[in-house]
Amino acid sequence: MSPTVSGLLIIAALFILLGTGMPIAFALGLAAFAALYLQSGVDIFYILGDTMFSGIANLAYVSIPMFVLMGSAVASSPAGADLYTSLDRWLNRVPGGLVLSNIGACAIFSGMTGSSPATCAAIGKMGIPEMLRRGYPTSVATGSIAAGGTLGILIPPSVTLIVYGIATETSIGRLFMAGVIPGLMLTVMFMTWAIIDCKRKGYEFAARSVRYTLKERLAGLPRILPFLVIIAGTLYVLYGGVATPSEAAGAGALLTLLVVIIAYRLFKFRPVANIFGSAMRESVMIMMIMAAAELFAFALSSLFITQTVAAVIADMDVNRWVLMAIINVFLLVCGMFLPPVAVIVMTAPMLFPIVTQAGFDPYWFAIVLTINMEVGLITPPIGLNLFVINAIAPTVKTKDILWGALPYVLVMFLAIFILCLFPDIATWLPNQMLGVIE
Repeated sequence: MSPTVSGLLIIAALFILLGTGMPIAFALGLAAFAALYLQSGVDIFYILGDTMFSGIANLAYVSIPMFVLMGSAVASSPAGADLYTSLDRWLNRVPGGLVLSNIGACAIFSGMTGSSPATCAAIGKMGIPEMLRRGYPTSVATGSIAAGGTLGILIPPSVTLIVYGIATETSIGRLFMAGVIPGLMLTVMFMTWAIIDCKRKGYEFAARSVRYTLKERLAGLPRILPFLVIIAGTLYVLYGGVATPSEAAGAGALLTLLVVIIAYRLFKFRPVANIFGSAMRESVMIMMIMAAAELFAFALSSLFITQTVAAVIADMDVNRWVLMAIINVFLLVCGMFLPPVAVIVMTAPMLFPIVTQAGFDPYWFAIVLTINMEVGLITPPIGLNLFVINAIAPTVKTKDILWGALPYVLVMFLAIFILCLFPDIATWLPNQMLGVIE
């Protein structure tokens, strides 16, 4: 059987399994197991466990549950609501002030979690009801948070960038630095669109329905202080030469737990147990997806599908920017059907040598890849953020969330275009902080 036919069959099997509602990790694993069993028979059992274990057996992956724990601690406390409320008091006089508060809160929250679902859940629980109460359309209220939540995988610490760094053997610290300016740029672009859209459609009335005195605004500033302490502390430990990314993640998780428990007086067993339980569930989900994705990638390689695709892309006699456009389309399609960590585990090792041989900076490419994955988080059929928002606001139709998030997809495309025109946006800060790679 040719690699093309094998590839179509295994991908078709994956889509069928996903269409039944099977969890992504199980669908990836079962499709890969079936393909390998048909190829090798019972011999697959000798390598099944080792292959899946190799997908998560890296010490640097210890940082993932630690960063997830940071997000869980903040999401399970009133911290997200306090952050949102404080920003609202300062931005409520701006057209679409609550939308800006959503996006700003998502950006700050992303700097503590590295997780898109955690960001959506923490900000959405407070933001969506408040926006609906003040008269914003459901599409605007839900779409802005679904899109703002995607910043969780771009602004460091990012779980997606950690997986990319391990898959391509690049510096995680440098990847984090590469994500800072693009993350801030995308935040500003989201906010700019929100102001234009709200002013054009007359939503500014909703922003100005509540007035706050200067005293009330200043009183909200201490609520942001814990977040700034957490972000500054984690960055200092990471970039001050004090610790590795894994150690910095552990320090950040400990600092977050202490700040949240002390600031919000969560001294009882149940709230703390809920924090650890939530972090455990999300961490296990991520690790299972990564292990299954490793098995799926092994199946693709064993059937010579990966080698065939890589050869086709590498042999294209086209301009390198046309090549990058093709890779972007490929990543967009993958991101629409699979979560970011699965796409990176399966495609980054294949695309990395092609991209670097074409003369592209690997850290710049990591940011472009991540923004492509952000698009996948708010587009069907998987659209993880859409389902997170739908779980928070079950009365809102998924269609309304999608239409509200669609303009932000176009903003992300514009961000990718800007990064292609000005790659220094991603590479300048790591080069300044960590030196230029020769």
